[in-house]
Amino acid sequence: MMRRRAFVYTVGIAASVAAIVAALEFGEIWFASGGLTATIAEPSGLQHAAHARGPLAILVVQLLVIILATQLLGSIVGFVRQPSVIGEIAAGLLLGPSLLGYLWPPGYTMLFPAASLDVLRLLSQIGVILFMFSVGLDLDVHHLRQRAPTAIAVSHFSIVVPFLLGVLLAIALYRSYAPAGVPFHAFALFMGIALSITAFPVLARVLEERGLTRTALGSTAIACAAVDDVTAWSLLAVVVTLVTAGGVGSTLASMVIVLGVFIVVMVWIVRPLLATLLHHGMAPLTRTRMALTLVVMLAAALTTEALGIHALFGAFLAGVIMPPSPELRRQLRERLESLSSVFLLPIFFAFTGLRTQIGLLNDLASWLVCVGIVVTAIVGKLVGSMLAARWTGSSWRDAFVLGTLMNTRGLMELIALNVGYDLGILSPRMFTMLVVMALVTTAMTGPLLDSVSRSRSQA
Repeated sequence: MMRRRAFVYTVGIAASVAAIVAALEFGEIWFASGGLTATIAEPSGLQHAAHARGPLAILVVQLLVIILATQLLGSIVGFVRQPSVIGEIAAGLLLGPSLLGYLWPPGYTMLFPAASLDVLRLLSQIGVILFMFSVGLDLDVHHLRQRAPTAIAVSHFSIVVPFLLGVLLAIALYRSYAPAGVPFHAFALFMGIALSITAFPVLARVLEERGLTRTALGSTAIACAAVDDVTAWSLLAVVVTLVTAGGVGSTLASMVIVLGVFIVVMVWIVRPLLATLLHHGMAPLTRTRMALTLVVMLAAALTTEALGIHALFGAFLAGVIMPPSPELRRQLRERLESLSSVFLLPIFFAFTGLRTQIGLLNDLASWLVCVGIVVTAIVGKLVGSMLAARWTGSSWRDAFVLGTLMNTRGLMELIALNVGYDLGILSPRMFTMLVVMALVTTAMTGPLLDSVSRSRSQA
């Protein structure tokens, strides 16, 4: 029986191949005799080279280099007790004009041709949208209510003090460092926000790595950072609205009203609807529920983008209004963060690095201004938070730890800086200085916490 099937199989395949060959030969003879001939160029080395330099090939090479570089440096900085975001940001800077473009200009131009940057920018924005949605998921409103008095006092002091210093700093820097045509109020308000932001995700990761998440100090820090982020991003939304509306007036008022209506709809209509459609106890996250979540996230991002604010605000609000089920939020976070943190956010870091040009700080005055910005940011955020925490009853040591944690800026700062750069509020030179400030204030968090731990153990 098996031999007969093998024989039939062999004969059938051979007959089919022979029929195909015969049909091809007949077609060649038939159409050649009718004068219908076509000339097909043989593949050549030049054509293969053209394919290798095509847009898709360039994008794939860029993604390979970006992912490898960010993962490598992210792992390396872990050995010196730094958050992986420091290495990922550093990888973006190394791939940009600050190092690769300086040491090997032809290689930099070949790897990141100008025509390919728009694709990278769009991919990086998708990564930021997913990241901001995850930040919204991490925001525990119930937790905020429990520690509201301390959290509100510390976080608002940690915003007001550096915001004031940023506005005062803008008075000194406006004429020399603001782009032409940018109003002073837009530049000054954005400088205030740039010095006021705390990186809630980085702070949470630092607390988790050091086992402080479930301590009273850790819970207070998370609550303060959450309130800080909500306040800072609300202020950023107002500034973006102010800039895109062209000034204070009826246009700004109408945009604020429409934004308020959108928030009310999201909180009072969309959130109860999502609670009914998505919350099924401990049930796994199905494809339909995941698709519905993505639809809500993208629709909210599109709405705020259409309002002239920014898509990331809608994505953040969409994360906040998700059903409060810890299991559902955990599944959503795992699904999205695996794609965002490994694939899309590294693109954002690289794109930020491509915009950062350390070579623009080519004189002593520029570096002195950069150092002044860093010192002002540290004094405003760390000292402001520390004094507010001490005022609410914390010990000096705990107050210093809380101020150190609130001084962490990280990825959230880079997102805000890119918004300002896209809107034309920040010049390339000021953008570079603020990126340096974000790196320094984030990198100093670990060593300061280690020094507190050593002094405590010695005591």
